[in-house]
Amino acid sequence: MLGLQRARRKCIWPDLSDAGWCIISAGLWSDPWPARGEGTPNEGWIGRIRDCTVVMGLSILSACHFPDLEEAPNPYPYLWMNIDTIDLIVIAFYLIAITAIGIKVGYRKNASSDQYFLAGKSLGWFSIGGAMFASNISTIHLVGLAAAGASAGLVEGNFEWMAAFCLIALALFFSPFYFRTGIHTLPEFLERRYSAAARTFLAAIAIFGALLVHIGISLYAGSKVFEAFLGVNMYTSILIISVITVIYTILGGLKAVVVTETIQTFLLLGGALLITYLAINQLPEVGITSYEQFKGQLEPKQMSMIHPIHDEDGNLNKYSWLCILLGYPVLGIWYWCSDQTIVQRVLGAKTERAGQNGAIFAGFLKILPLFLIVLPGVVALVLVKNGAMEFGTNPDGSTDYNSTLPNLINLVIPTGLKGLIAAGLLAALMSTIASALNSCATLISYDILKRMKPETPDAKLVRTGKISAGVIMALAILWSTQGGQFGTIFEAVNKIPMIFAPAVTTVLVLGIFWRRGNNKAAISTFAVGCGLGLIYFVLDMPNVGKMLISDAPEGFKGLISDPRVGPGIPFMLAGPILCAVCIITYIVVSFTTPPPPSEQLEDACWGSPLKALKNGKFTGITDPRTLSVLLFLLMVVLYVIIK
Repeated sequence: MLGLQRARRKCIWPDLSDAGWCIISAGLWSDPWPARGEGTPNEGWIGRIRDCTVVMGLSILSACHFPDLEEAPNPYPYLWMNIDTIDLIVIAFYLIAITAIGIKVGYRKNASSDQYFLAGKSLGWFSIGGAMFASNISTIHLVGLAAAGASAGLVEGNFEWMAAFCLIALALFFSPFYFRTGIHTLPEFLERRYSAAARTFLAAIAIFGALLVHIGISLYAGSKVFEAFLGVNMYTSILIISVITVIYTILGGLKAVVVTETIQTFLLLGGALLITYLAINQLPEVGITSYEQFKGQLEPKQMSMIHPIHDEDGNLNKYSWLCILLGYPVLGIWYWCSDQTIVQRVLGAKTERAGQNGAIFAGFLKILPLFLIVLPGVVALVLVKNGAMEFGTNPDGSTDYNSTLPNLINLVIPTGLKGLIAAGLLAALMSTIASALNSCATLISYDILKRMKPETPDAKLVRTGKISAGVIMALAILWSTQGGQFGTIFEAVNKIPMIFAPAVTTVLVLGIFWRRGNNKAAISTFAVGCGLGLIYFVLDMPNVGKMLISDAPEGFKGLISDPRVGPGIPFMLAGPILCAVCIITYIVVSFTTPPPPSEQLEDACWGSPLKALKNGKFTGITDPRTLSVLLFLLMVVLYVIIK
């Protein structure tokens, strides 16, 4: 302990190191309380929490700066949050509490595969909806959408509101099949509808997407936020976030993920509501006392959700109403209706009705981010114009809109609450990563190991899932360090899925609504769609374009999306074009090959949307069809009001 004390005296950040020493002491000197009975829920969880406490303490200490180490200057001095001791205590308490809760509710020494991967199919509609929302709203959204509000206005809120329509589709058309077939993974459903080869295709796509987007880019985004807030370098931030999240995810399984996500949903919404309320209250301080005055500070389109097809220069607007109308369903159906990270919550429902209503509840929650995340970014722009705060500056001299949320927090959040807001950002990040890790573990255990060796016992499936989650996290850590190679983070997480989303959406939608579609059509569509999607993605990367043309203009965006050197097709229009090619491929191959056997279509194909809407006895206001109509009408009214 003397060595530790000497190290503490050398640390030039005593507040953070104090938190680390306290956490380690709590872990090392806690009494070794006896574990519960063998094979019972939570057996040994106290001892595991003690071990995890020491790990977290060491992780926090690794963020401390020592004068013996080479110190790089802070690249984001304008983002410094001036964290006080009380804020650090709040953050540390949150890390310990959420890890303990996750392990306590989810850990079972001899857990079955259903208990570990699907929470024993015990989830209610509230937990499902809250967990789906928390899994989706990540640090990328909190920082990226606030930046979008400041730079472009409300238009990128369409990515939130359009999700409600996709969640209605999940509830009414997809989840009944998922629940009735008793599947553990979405690729397993494709095997039921098509073949084992189709299952392998979708499993590979799901793991690939989770590693690159859900975990890798999320880690990068989170590391940049905490680098800015706490002065912790990117690599240390990534390691701290990874260690804490992987502990409760691997030990607790889906039950731990869903319970912690439900808690974090309230923290996310509460933190966002507080920022929004305090930011709006700041407007009278700069002389803005009415909505008319507020709108007068902005461009006309900044408070509009619907933008024209062409911009002022006559080029295609990347977030026009046409791009959103055609492009979002391609992304949205893949993400909300087939992505294992999201749909796994529905698979863990205790009843078919709970899964459906949980998806619709998530749709209602998706209304909130426009007001609680995007709108504060617009408010921040008005505050900047009136001198109340400043945006950061990128190395090239351009405005760094990614500084919007941190700088707004600095302006409006008092000392003592900044730690809570930082914990909210951490909650968003951990929810996304934990969801993706558990989904990858499920995919590898069921769609690879179980299919190759059907006789594999439950214990080995669970053990394989835990090991694979650790491996996936290690690979994602390596990939996350390359996040700076893309343009904006929010665009990257929507552009990367265009590699495979058109093919997945085509195979899934036509598969459940068209009985003539067959296995050869699905495989051909996957091959053609993903192949063309990869070619498009690589060609449109700025670095690749610069290698192919010698005189790339300043601010070059890509060979396809930049109108100065190419056709200027936004990625939100490239998706529908790729999807059209996939649809043609699917239909042509289906008509030129034998139809699938009728037994393969049972509980896997509606035949028509009308048949799905007539499914089951009507039960009144709590019926998924009633709730879907209410959500649909509410979205129409909101679009009419904020158009």
